[in-house]
Amino acid sequence: MRPHHRVLDIGCGTGTFAVALKRWLPDVEVMGLDPDPRALARGQRKAARAGVSIRFDQGFLNALPYSDAHFDRVFSSLMFHHLPHDTKLGTMREVRRVLKPGGSLHLLDFEQEGSHSHNPLARWLHASERMHDNNRERILEWMREADLVEPRVLDSEQPIFGRIIYVTARSRG
Repeated sequence: MRPHHRVLDIGCGTGTFAVALKRWLPDVEVMGLDPDPRALARGQRKAARAGVSIRFDQGFLNALPYSDAHFDRVFSSLMFHHLPHDTKLGTMREVRRVLKPGGSLHLLDFEQEGSHSHNPLARWLHASERMHDNNRERILEWMREADLVEPRVLDSEQPIFGRIIYVTARSRG
């Protein structure tokens, strides 16, 4: 990222990632979006304590309240699996809409492991209906359907609570 890039943290919750990002890159404009006003209020308090300026907006991911081609980067951290199945593609389309040409989406999330997992904690935590299609193949497919280019899995880890994948794609430049 470069100075003065605009960055959006979708599903930012209490702003932990947004605050860390702004502290690491103070010349980047950071915004956080979440539907929960209480989480956003906590995010604003965290940002104030950290001495960083972040704009927190209330809204839903499948109807982003921003103009077309507004952001250089969009981040999603451990949020995508919370979305209902019928809003995941719409969210990807909205991300593509608000990305500048050549901008990129960076998504970090749990990957559904299914009943074949040897990890009983992961099986239990990932039993939710919303997790059933949260796997790398489906996420990459949604990215392509949303007209994001070069979708790929960059990394994956297997902590005790289940597999986490890092997926990225770009807006056409």
